[in-house]
Amino acid sequence: MVSIAQLEQENIAESKRVCPNIGDKVSVSVEISEGEKSRIQKFEGLVIAIHKGGPRTTFTVRKETLGIGVERVFPLYSPLVKEIKIKVRHKVRRAKLYYQRQLRGKKARLKTIRSSK
Repeated sequence: MVSIAQLEQENIAESKRVCPNIGDKVSVSVEISEGEKSRIQKFEGLVIAIHKGGPRTTFTVRKETLGIGVERVFPLYSPLVKEIKIKVRHKVRRAKLYYQRQLRGKKARLKTIRSSK
């Protein structure tokens, strides 16, 4: 008999998702169902936390909209998460960036890592 853990590991291997790092600016495309219609909604922001748990891994993305901070938690291996695109990588020295909640303006800036493409 196949155990649940083995099935979860097989699903993870099939999905081949890119796990963002802490401090990455990402754009997450999520499928939203409204009645009988469904559409793709993008949520763009800074990854402030990752909670690793194998197939139940989640990451928290924070953005500011009209001066109001909005945070959303996404399951990494959810079939509703269609795409995770990494826009910019930042150099951080913490595992969780919860201190970003109190910072505004220039104080909230992070050092950008330049990629060689």
